[in-house]
Amino acid sequence: MSDKLERDKQYESDEIPSLLPIDEHIEEESGPDGRKVRHKGIYLLPNLFTTAALFSGFYAIVSAMDGNFANASIAIFVAMVLDGLDGRVARLTNTQSAFGAEYDSLSDMVAFGVAPALVAFTWALSDLGKAGWVFAFIYVAGAALRLARFNTHIGSDDKRYFTGLASPSAAGLVAGMVWALSDFGIEGGDISLLVGILTALGGLLMVSNLRYYSFKDLDVKGRVPFFVILLVVLVFAVISTDPSRILWFIFIVYSLSGPVQAVWRLRKRESSGTVASDTGETK
Repeated sequence: MSDKLERDKQYESDEIPSLLPIDEHIEEESGPDGRKVRHKGIYLLPNLFTTAALFSGFYAIVSAMDGNFANASIAIFVAMVLDGLDGRVARLTNTQSAFGAEYDSLSDMVAFGVAPALVAFTWALSDLGKAGWVFAFIYVAGAALRLARFNTHIGSDDKRYFTGLASPSAAGLVAGMVWALSDFGIEGGDISLLVGILTALGGLLMVSNLRYYSFKDLDVKGRVPFFVILLVVLVFAVISTDPSRILWFIFIVYSLSGPVQAVWRLRKRESSGTVASDTGETK
């Protein structure tokens, strides 16, 4: 009886609002015995990486406003690395939480949704007037819809594939374009229409039903042959020779992989249907 009173008192004290945002976040999750367990506070380590990714996205926006388009694009790529680390750190340290998942989505919206669109708009799309706004907004809306769909499909989709182009990859497509072409000395205003089409295409690919390989089934914790390490070193060495153009090329190829696989599967289905009709089989 006293234990129950103590728990009730603790529950009531947890519900008292604090004047400062300290330990006011409370989550409930199912324990090993199926009962609800209440946790107060948030995990620090994975959310530090998420905060760093959010800062990188904000820094990209500020740098683009200052006209430092190379720095802005690099900041978006840094945010990609940090975004890939926060989830892995959370899983390795068993510090996943609902708060971390929501915070990660909001950080992704800034770093991979708003930041690339504003970088592209500041670099080139502003010369198109209202059309530039439309191209940039298509990308931002696509990123928001992509993240919302991803959050609602967690646990139900095949983990080997993404449905639609992932927002970090779309950000790499747009930010890589700005970084690579500005390194060539190309002014965004000279190719503003092309930039607008590519930016809008990135947004449309995010909300498409095209499937993209997620690389989540790769075993990075197991043992690998020695030559694999040499291959990784070679890849880093090649990228370091011309990072802007090589990274952009990689994201172009990955973005095209979804449509190419869809066409290949369609042709394979059609050819199998033709063979079945030739042999007299019914589908």
